[in-house]
Amino acid sequence: MPPDTAVRDSNARHDGWRTLLRFLPYLWPRDNPALRWRIVWACVFILLSTATQLVLPYLMKWAVDLMGATGPKLVQLAMLTVLGYSAGRLAQTGFDNLRNIVFEKVGQDATRQLAENVFGQLHRLSLRFHLARRTGEVTKTIERGTKSIDTMLYFMLFNIAPTVLQLLVVAVIFWINFGPGLVAATALAIAAYIWVTRVITEWRTKLREQMNRLDGQALARAVDSLLNYETVKYFSAEKREEERYAQATRAYAVAAVKSENSLGLLNIAQGVVVNLLMAGALAWTVYGWWRGHYTAGQLVFVQTYLTQLFRPLDMLGMVYRTIRQGLIDMAEMFRLLDTQVEVPDAPGAPALIIRSPSIVFDDVVFGYEPDRTILHGLSFEVPAGQAFAIVGPSGAGKSTIARLLYRFYDPLSGRILIDGQDIKQVTQSSLRAAIGIVPQDSVLFNDTIGYNIGYGRDGALANEIETAARGAALMNLIDRLPQGFETEVGERGLKLSGGEKQRVAIARTLVKNPPILILDEATSALDTRTEQDILATLHRVVEHRTSLSIAHRLSTIADADRILVLNEGQLAESGTHSELLRLDGLYAEMWARQAAEAEAMIEAAE
Repeated sequence: MPPDTAVRDSNARHDGWRTLLRFLPYLWPRDNPALRWRIVWACVFILLSTATQLVLPYLMKWAVDLMGATGPKLVQLAMLTVLGYSAGRLAQTGFDNLRNIVFEKVGQDATRQLAENVFGQLHRLSLRFHLARRTGEVTKTIERGTKSIDTMLYFMLFNIAPTVLQLLVVAVIFWINFGPGLVAATALAIAAYIWVTRVITEWRTKLREQMNRLDGQALARAVDSLLNYETVKYFSAEKREEERYAQATRAYAVAAVKSENSLGLLNIAQGVVVNLLMAGALAWTVYGWWRGHYTAGQLVFVQTYLTQLFRPLDMLGMVYRTIRQGLIDMAEMFRLLDTQVEVPDAPGAPALIIRSPSIVFDDVVFGYEPDRTILHGLSFEVPAGQAFAIVGPSGAGKSTIARLLYRFYDPLSGRILIDGQDIKQVTQSSLRAAIGIVPQDSVLFNDTIGYNIGYGRDGALANEIETAARGAALMNLIDRLPQGFETEVGERGLKLSGGEKQRVAIARTLVKNPPILILDEATSALDTRTEQDILATLHRVVEHRTSLSIAHRLSTIADADRILVLNEGQLAESGTHSELLRLDGLYAEMWARQAAEAEAMIEAAE
């Protein structure tokens, strides 16, 4: 991975030379000598191509001058000269394409490495970051940034360097053949060309930034709307969504028109500078020929050299625009790389070692925002092998406990211990490997049922996947499907019912087989019959394990070894089901209310 030379200032501009400096390690990877040799060979082919290109005008000049004389030997020499000119053009084409062939692996490897670095960074960032960002905007940022690096590699090495070299050599050739006047005129034209290109491109850069923002906004709205397809249908909001998307696309279209029009203005300004130079240089040569200072071949000589200069100069304008725009695109991606990891591993953190999987919350204070505290000094202990449950009204902090255990966030104060080890002092990968969860909202990958179940543990075998599916009461469904475990579940598992998705999530956790289980409303989406089957399975699974069940329906956790009742982020009550009923407090009130609701439903059904 290239060294991180980032500036950790979120307000700093990242689209200038600092971004370019961060980009250079991808051009010359220190840990890959083979790729560096490819760059060396590409430079050799660049020099050969440039040298060949600089010789071609001389061959054309000699051919024209020879054609102005007579004699059979001169004809043969002129013929050989034009044949040499054609051979030189062919050689230049060969060198250019060999350069591209040698360099292609460098560009692809740099693009791959940068994309992998950003993807890894996104998974290291906290849940808070992902809840605040739009998925469409993030994916668009990665797409634009990774595409720009290959383009910038190509232009920096194959356009800027050869163009500078060619300008220097042509200046020397013009000085020798025509004196300082033509050199000065060419230098003045190039300076004017560069100035015009820079000024207009800086203006276009602001338009490009606006286009990127509006493009990301349009994509984010499209992704958000399509992900919530069912919600849109529920509220007959198709027209509303189309209008929101149309607003974004219309704004993008206006910005795109301005950008393209500015490109036309830039091309006109560049054309004025280039053709003024061409006209002046050719007129000067014709005047010199009239006075007998130059030959007819020198007119072709000047025209050929200037044409060869104009081509890279035209490319130089496009290269500058591309690099400028690429820096903007890459800067957005580097901002992702520069985003501080909110929950990092402690330096030299060891792996979590579990012998007795106990859980301790020691005076934990936590809030998602500084001015909104969720947990107020929460303390409790779950002994190893015990089945504990957490209940309480909505907003009491039940699901927050699961997120803290997984270390998606760190407490503002207090400690969380597993087997006596502070989870902030061990690696997050080992911590999460020791915990399995069945979440309330089970989101699946857009792949097969077998893949989603096997996702619980890398390298899970087919028989283990089938056993887990059987334990989660999924085999009746899978046996009915023509493709069985190879059945696609659709994006976020939308081809399955809520209960089926929940059972896949349970099976996935069974495959993981962790020492600690968190059941966050694990049966909330299941019908009563399936719920009883799953509960029986879960009861077998949690034996000899430490489990923490977060529940709304109290009947599903009545047999827990201990029930913790939360209220407004604090532990209000604690005990077994019977002890809490005798206490006649918050738990007893919740139990009575749910029992009354159940009786009302039975009476209504009758």
